Amino acid sequence: MFRPLLFPVLAVVAAGLLPAQPPPLDPSLASVLNFEVEHTGPMPREWSGGPPSTIFVDHEIRHRGKSSARLERNPASEGKFSSLTKMLPIEFSGRQVELRGFLRLEDVKGHTGLWLRIDGDGGSLRFDNMQRRGLNGTSDWKEYSIVLPLDPAGRRVYFGFLLSGTGKVWADDLQVLVDGKPVWEAPRATPASTAGNRDTEFDAGSGIALTGLLPVQVENLATLGEVWGFLKYHHPKVTAGGLNWDYELFRILPSILAATDRAAANQRLVRWIDQLGELAPRKPRAPDASRLHLAPPPAWPGRDDAITRPLAERLRAVHAARSSEPKQHYLTLTPSVGNPSFDHESAYPQIKGPDAGYQLLALYRFWNIIRYWFPYRNLIEEDWNAVLREFIPRLGLAQSTDAYLLELMALIARVHDTHANLWSSLRVRPPVGDYHLPAVFRFVEGKPVVSEVVAGSGETTGAFRRGDIVLAIDGRPMEELIRAWTPYYAASNEPTRLRDLARGMGRGPAGAARVRVQRDGGTLELEVARVPASAIPNTVGRTHDLPGPAFRLLSPDIAYLKLSAVKAAEATKYVEQAANTQGWIIDLRNYPAEFVVFALGQHLVDRPTDFVKFTTGDPASPGAFSFTKTLSLQPKAPHYRGRIVILIDEVTQSSAEYTTMAFRAAPRVTVMGSTTAAADGNVSRIPLPGGAHSMISGIGVFYPDQRPTQRVGIVPDREVKPTLAGIRDGRDEVLEAALRHLLGPKATAEDIRKLSTVGKSGGSGE
Repeated sequence: MFRPLLFPVLAVVAAGLLPAQPPPLDPSLASVLNFEVEHTGPMPREWSGGPPSTIFVDHEIRHRGKSSARLERNPASEGKFSSLTKMLPIEFSGRQVELRGFLRLEDVKGHTGLWLRIDGDGGSLRFDNMQRRGLNGTSDWKEYSIVLPLDPAGRRVYFGFLLSGTGKVWADDLQVLVDGKPVWEAPRATPASTAGNRDTEFDAGSGIALTGLLPVQVENLATLGEVWGFLKYHHPKVTAGGLNWDYELFRILPSILAATDRAAANQRLVRWIDQLGELAPRKPRAPDASRLHLAPPPAWPGRDDAITRPLAERLRAVHAARSSEPKQHYLTLTPSVGNPSFDHESAYPQIKGPDAGYQLLALYRFWNIIRYWFPYRNLIEEDWNAVLREFIPRLGLAQSTDAYLLELMALIARVHDTHANLWSSLRVRPPVGDYHLPAVFRFVEGKPVVSEVVAGSGETTGAFRRGDIVLAIDGRPMEELIRAWTPYYAASNEPTRLRDLARGMGRGPAGAARVRVQRDGGTLELEVARVPASAIPNTVGRTHDLPGPAFRLLSPDIAYLKLSAVKAAEATKYVEQAANTQGWIIDLRNYPAEFVVFALGQHLVDRPTDFVKFTTGDPASPGAFSFTKTLSLQPKAPHYRGRIVILIDEVTQSSAEYTTMAFRAAPRVTVMGSTTAAADGNVSRIPLPGGAHSMISGIGVFYPDQRPTQRVGIVPDREVKPTLAGIRDGRDEVLEAALRHLLGPKATAEDIRKLSTVGKSGGSGE
């Protein structure tokens, strides 16, 4: 979900832990700076900033290439200014750093410009935002530049462009130059000396190799993982950044592996904690009990006996000596939003498996992040402690990079969060291959069905028909394939898992596949040539809304708005165009192109209306999650007075679910369709060894009465699902149901059918 709250627009995720010899910056950074990478939402990929409702990717107006970035503000926009932000660690040397780029202005009242900032460990060192140049008004594309001396104390460079006031400004073809050369060509710098990067002992590998594990070793390694994670987020020396805690793990691992019983392993852990030094007495801050949603895990979850008591005493002493500071070395909370940012976590891209130490590090890192920083850990079905023990041999004994990544993917799937996946490594998720059957699949009535036939190369690509039920691929029944694939598909609920399985089931190697289908009551064996996956547009089948413009009148009585093409700046216009209709269908079977929760939602309510509250973590009490204040929609004219139907289904996820929650709070609203993806909350990125990364839903999202949305999804007021007959006939049965609801018995079946296809054959309906 894109950030629902205004946050400091210059705040970004801090740099990861720098390896001793950082790899050079990749020249592919150029495609990020000129906004040419593929974008999946309104926020330009690999950028941050805010308020989110004012930031857009623009494919129509650009200096060159396919897209640009746009900031757009009006008098109702949140905050006083908007900014797009990117950060680079200063791993280079030189005399000066320059930000250069093209800007285009339209009716800017206030000021705009590029901005550049150099930060050290203590905060900002140098800054320029072009304010003194008085850049405003309207002007065509022009190149601008700002330059700052490269301060020796600098650790990070932040840059982007901003807009203060109102108007529109586009940016494109940005460059970051060091002494006139692209930043990736600048000489590499030796990182500033810190406790973390002075420790280089394991830069080339952990030195841990495993061929098998005894049950006692698994149990001792599980205890080590729990204790290592507890100390990481509680011990003052670790939370202050005084140690490379990953490498400390590699130092103690051999002795834990060598321990012959639980007592020997615990004694080693006690000595390890004692070696961290004396603990100063503190009075750590406890969470506010009146707002508490999840209590922190106990300092020692095991039983007290003669073997464990000394270890338990040490852990409780650490817990009592923890810091109350709002920031830790390995963890901070994003300002004004509260989702965790895992600072100084290295992905160690130089490590190529197998490396049992780094593979166990990945397990411990992810497992403890879930334990302490996942707002929905109470919704995990399995015993999370048992999951740790299960995956110690699975990850520790993985004998190849792909085997390690696949086991990591299986671990992440146990969290049951659609946001959580091994996003860096989806190529290893089964079925694997760079080719795809020329069709879009969807589970309908519990069966994998061809929902669209995609044109492509190959003489047999037309073999499928819409509505074919897939029974087997290459001789393997679909039931068997789905059982084999399911453990690697992270999803908050079953409809979402089936959605993603359907999207992946056509993958495979080049060449023809044997596909058994059920059609017209009979069974057919088809030989279908797979086509390059790139030949299938990634927009086909990803949404279930109408083609064509964002807004149209399906009839004089019914307005229709799909949020996959919505523009926040036109929210008032949509309301005015719909004003004389008796009903308005807002289609959220998609992902919103722009953040319109407040821009449009304020026109749907006639009084202040609560719609959501959040839970956030607490660095002073790791594992505690507390409720924030309720967030509301504030009414603004013009108001839409008719009835509203919101359409949802399994592709309605994250920002789309959050938007549905907001609009549902308005009067005269009915939600129709089927349960959504059940993954709500701003995402937090998790770097993992081997250059991998995952994410989690980082804040809890709840209705004002504290009913959950995660794993539940947005449950419709009236459930309507596609049928096999409807798929075969090309009908949109969910939209038809909405039309019947709004028009009542006066509308005939033929009327409904015609209105539900407005725009499908090229008509705009406007």
